[in-house]
Amino acid sequence: MSDTESPLASHPLPQPCCVSVSDRIIVRISGPGTDKFLQGQFSQQIEDVTQVHSPRAAACTPKGRTYCLTRLVRDGDDILMELPADLSDGTVTHLRKYLMLFRGTSMEVESDARIVGLLGDAAVEKLLPENTSALAVAGDSVKISGGHLIRTMDTAEGMARYELWQTGDLDTSLQQALEEIPAAPLADWQASEIAAGVASPTAATTESFVPQMLNWQHVGGIHFKKGCYTGQEVIARMHFLGQLKKSLFRYTCEGAGTLPAPGESLLDGDRSVGNVVNSVGFSDGHSEILAVVRHDAAEKSLVPESASDAALSLRPLPYSVPEREKTDTPDT
Repeated sequence: MSDTESPLASHPLPQPCCVSVSDRIIVRISGPGTDKFLQGQFSQQIEDVTQVHSPRAAACTPKGRTYCLTRLVRDGDDILMELPADLSDGTVTHLRKYLMLFRGTSMEVESDARIVGLLGDAAVEKLLPENTSALAVAGDSVKISGGHLIRTMDTAEGMARYELWQTGDLDTSLQQALEEIPAAPLADWQASEIAAGVASPTAATTESFVPQMLNWQHVGGIHFKKGCYTGQEVIARMHFLGQLKKSLFRYTCEGAGTLPAPGESLLDGDRSVGNVVNSVGFSDGHSEILAVVRHDAAEKSLVPESASDAALSLRPLPYSVPEREKTDTPDT
């Protein structure tokens, strides 16, 4: 596999292919206080993070605003998490303020580790030919020589997606199999994340949203029955009282001269009804965005603030969002 650079995603997305997810870094938390530290800061039940299950999680301010969206992976007695490279210094510095209470426990960037995104079942079948059934649903995880293979959320169009978290040297057969998978640019992975309805924090949107506004409960990132953690009161109140009035939508954007930027407003006439969270441009000229939008405005004729002549069209997500219909949400 070799790195491929392109600012635009392929249309359609290729499969099988592999992508060096170079905008992410891996952090290792180790020491006797690892689980207690994470239990007090993240929205996930840490005892559910096992060798075979690697769920998503969020860390929030006391007001319930998200500053970290991540995945937690059990690696022996340690836990690994991934962070956007451009936000990692600030996130790690902030979390270390709480880590100081846990003597002998550390959080360090794994400078030699990397994440490889895999699109299509055929890609992972090359790496795990005899045990693909262990990666049946999102969050399933398998330990391999040199790292972990994890099933992540499929796209709304049904493309299977996986992540290889490489923390050491792969054995020869795995390395050879990886090199035989066609390489694709980072933009292809980013486009697949949008098509899977998986939000990613940016400098423009950090601390802007409660995790439910980012549909984080629908990608397995919130455990509503766990005990207290920072921001939990706000998150639980929104869940149990049914107060969610905006959430994450996926749109196709046609006719925009520039790519809508994270944080940019979406307008219904002169009224701002939402904000772009993530965006990606495609080689055929269109773009796709994830945006947090008011439920009562999501199907109106919206435009990005920077492109009043552009047209937005709703696109499907691979999961349902029952809060939009004010139906009951299962406790998980």
